[in-house]
Amino acid sequence: MSFVSFNDMTGRTVLVNYPPQKIISLVPSQTELLFDLGLEDETIGITKFCIHPDSWFRTKKRIGGTKNVNIEAIKALQPDLIIANKEENTKEQVELLATLFPVWISDIKSIEEAIEMIKQIGAITDKNDQAERIVENIRHNKDSIAKEKNKAEKVAYLIWRNPWMCAGGDTFISNMITEAGWTNVFSDRQRYPEITLEELKVAIPDHIFLSSEPYPFKETHIREIKESIPDVKITLVDGEMFSWYGSRLIMAFPYLNELKKSLENI
Repeated sequence: MSFVSFNDMTGRTVLVNYPPQKIISLVPSQTELLFDLGLEDETIGITKFCIHPDSWFRTKKRIGGTKNVNIEAIKALQPDLIIANKEENTKEQVELLATLFPVWISDIKSIEEAIEMIKQIGAITDKNDQAERIVENIRHNKDSIAKEKNKAEKVAYLIWRNPWMCAGGDTFISNMITEAGWTNVFSDRQRYPEITLEELKVAIPDHIFLSSEPYPFKETHIREIKESIPDVKITLVDGEMFSWYGSRLIMAFPYLNELKKSLENI
């Protein structure tokens, strides 16, 4: 082992004992990526929301949630690398952890940035070849959906209820919507703004997507929205396929193709 410097996606320089042998992931989609990179032995801690793969969820040490990590539990594990994300983790906790351990931070709002993240994590963990294979599969599936683009139907993507919240135009979710050939009706908003059902109605979406996460939308919520906007098409969608920016992207584009086909029959 030797110490090697890497730049993270926020411009910070991280000095890592290379290759790292004790990795903690604070981000579910990046935890799954570590698994697909073959870092079974090296990954020693994950969050309670890191549900993929199931074997890791059941056996790896859990160090709290993405927004409230257990600092003492992390100290006890003495990692030589922590992988975090600018949006999913809290600034204060990440900054504190960075005074104690090497912390590499991703910052992702597009598919191309997700691909860059995969390459960089491959480099920092000495898994370049595995990362490149994942990237090749993502690009292949992404290209296949580009050939199947429909007319640019307008989509509103809801992530929360009470208050209603949607995905704005500067989010990874919005980039996925665009890559699938749709238009985000709230692309002029930033992050995850609160909206009213009246604003949703005025936006005149062709489709409303109700995500499975972070709010677990159900059929009853379709009926609730239908009372205010009876003519819109509303669909429950797999939030992981729209918002997980790791190796799950390999599955995301085939999912989007199937979703598009199913919407044609509504």
